[in-house]
Amino acid sequence: MTFRFELRTDRPDAAGRCTVYLRAYYEGQRPRFATREKCLPSEWNPEKERFRRSLSGYQDANDYLDSITERLQSTYRKLLTDGKSVTPELLKASLLPAEPAPEPVTMLPIYTEYTDALEARGYRAQTLVVVRTVKKHLEAFEKTRPKLLTLDEYTVAVHDLLLAYLRLKLKLAPNTVAKIMRRLKAFLRYARDERGLKVGIELKAIRAEWVDVDKLCLTAADLAKLENAMLPSSLVATRDAFLFCCYTGLRYSDMRALTTANVHEWRGKRVLRLTQTKTRTALSVYLTAPAAALLDKYAGTRVKLLPATANQVMNRNLKRIAQFAGFTGQVETVEFENSELVKSLVAKWKLVTMHTARHTFATQSLLRGMPVAVLQKVLGHAKIQTTMIYAKIVEDFQHQVMQQIWEGQSSNEVEVSSTVCVVEPAA
Repeated sequence: MTFRFELRTDRPDAAGRCTVYLRAYYEGQRPRFATREKCLPSEWNPEKERFRRSLSGYQDANDYLDSITERLQSTYRKLLTDGKSVTPELLKASLLPAEPAPEPVTMLPIYTEYTDALEARGYRAQTLVVVRTVKKHLEAFEKTRPKLLTLDEYTVAVHDLLLAYLRLKLKLAPNTVAKIMRRLKAFLRYARDERGLKVGIELKAIRAEWVDVDKLCLTAADLAKLENAMLPSSLVATRDAFLFCCYTGLRYSDMRALTTANVHEWRGKRVLRLTQTKTRTALSVYLTAPAAALLDKYAGTRVKLLPATANQVMNRNLKRIAQFAGFTGQVETVEFENSELVKSLVAKWKLVTMHTARHTFATQSLLRGMPVAVLQKVLGHAKIQTTMIYAKIVEDFQHQVMQQIWEGQSSNEVEVSSTVCVVEPAA
């Protein structure tokens, strides 16, 4: 391969400068390439095919021309060695400046943008709390790494290290890890699909098994003990708010927000109509006599329908109330330590929380014969699979059905609370 440089004087620019072209000769071909170097005709030596001394920086310019020929010659030899055809396009590509390698995209700044995007899209505050908690775990995990976490280098191997950090180092429960994985997967999908960024792991590889955990549900006898327990006056309001949730299935957040605007008449009775805080969906709940009696007890004494303090305070009070009510039995609990299942016995009163009321309502409703589909509506579940969890844990319900089928005995002896709920026609 040989070369010649020539100045194209037929197309000068506005300043009269002309472009220097390189002509390559090989295998009967003679392609021409622009060098992007320019000069006045008087500054070009056509015999030596180089710039004259009159050009400012002529030596650097001539060195650049030499480097071009070296690059073309090197590319030509490599193509021949590799057994590839030498084309003008391949030669021209060797003259183009190499594109700088893209800077790796670190995960945490993009995660912050992801959080801001969710907030702008109207995601509820509790969801954002969970999303930000996941970021804190990623920040802590990144500090254990030799370098920053990047999206394109977040591979299965790095992901496994994160799982080990969460499970073995932090000793998080399986369901906590599963929640983190769900949020992490949503973030990586956002980065890949909405931001167009390269992610180093296939999203289907991000998974964590959800473990079904037994929920504490009070029996009818337990409810009777609560209703009749002699309590200090400071605990009565908490007991009443808890029982109201047992009678209606409301979450603590929804019970606390109730006002007179949520109470409506229905066939001479009263119902609650509200928008759920958690799911932002409409909910209608019939008020049974004991639930209505509790509302009447506090009518006109406050802006909200029922007395409610912070959830943590009420949970602390409930444990004292459960002790006064005589919840002395023990309950087997299951925990995971280093991925190993560990069983232990815990006093029942220690496990009572405000959410226990919702579980109690669900199980007692099933025991009284409420269809699962109706219970789904009353609880405000979007998916019936969520409600079916309660059907699985109602052992009395399972036993009474089996007793009816195999022994032909009536199910009337199964213990239920007459005050929890009544199946009413749909509104």
